[in-house]
Amino acid sequence: YTTKLQAGLGLIPETEKLLQIWEPGISSRALLDRALDNGDFPTMTARRLRNIISEGFAPRYLVSNAQPATMLKSMQLVLSEEDRKQLYFLFTSRANPILANFVRDVYWPQYAAGAMTVTKRDALNFVEDAVAEGKTTTPWSESTRTRVSSYLLGACADFGLLGIMEAGGRKIMSFRPTSIAANFLAHDLHFRGLSDSAVLSHTDWHLLGLGAEDTLAELKQIALRGEIIVQSAAGLVQISWKHKNLEEFANAITHS
Repeated sequence: YTTKLQAGLGLIPETEKLLQIWEPGISSRALLDRALDNGDFPTMTARRLRNIISEGFAPRYLVSNAQPATMLKSMQLVLSEEDRKQLYFLFTSRANPILANFVRDVYWPQYAAGAMTVTKRDALNFVEDAVAEGKTTTPWSESTRTRVSSYLLGACADFGLLGIMEAGGRKIMSFRPTSIAANFLAHDLHFRGLSDSAVLSHTDWHLLGLGAEDTLAELKQIALRGEIIVQSAAGLVQISWKHKNLEEFANAITHS
């Protein structure tokens, strides 16, 4: 686990601006220069913007040959605000395992149990357990543990899982994966070379609050729209995929 969330939690407004500026093939350094030249961040120092790009934007969206940024940019005309937010959440969780595990191990169990809030103490307990189990890059000080626990709650709020801070906790918000977010995740996992059963059981679905049965139900909804064919019997699932790669999928979504 790292403290990279300190670069800006959800970074949603900054991500939207940087995606507008970014083009395939340009490096993080070139993106910084272009953002500074364009004056799109007039109240931000060059050092702060550099940190946002290197610690936040690049690890989330410029990995895997910048495929996340490429997909987001190619689908931008058809993505709703909620679609974008959920895809940002997915990529941010992949880049920050501490956030992914907090959502899977703390947020969703609290949600399922009918809890009203996730508290500062819940987040701090999670961080302290992680440090005790040796999951951090270095042993974190008490102040770092407190800061990181607040980052986790703040990031969840940015992505719509939690509400505002009140009386030591953040209210658990109603959350439902959008059809485009679920559709993208299914195809993304498939085009990473996973088997159909591995797609169905992948832990990324848990970020969206979906177990295996829920995921199968989502895939069947996608199938109803004619984008895949799902056959399931006796616990076995077989999926016929219509598109040959993620770019073709994004193009189909954009022109559907």
